[in-house]
Amino acid sequence: MSTFDRPRQIIEFCLKPLDLDPKSEAYRETARRLEHVIKTLQLAAGPSSAPVAVDFSRMPTLTINEAAHGDD
Repeated sequence: MSTFDRPRQIIEFCLKPLDLDPKSEAYRETARRLEHVIKTLQLAAGPSSAPVAVDFSRMPTLTINEAAHGDD
């Protein structure tokens, strides 16, 4: 798996499983908001001129227990 350091790469990777139409208004608005969040977090991570990279292969598995949250 690749390491991503550009906001657009991270966003496209994360939204891909949703199979959304990239030309839809909802997709564009979601991507715009995520890009703002990612850039803000990268700036907060430090004054380095290089963006903070995200390596999804090192991301721990997240298990959601739906029954514990009402299982609606």
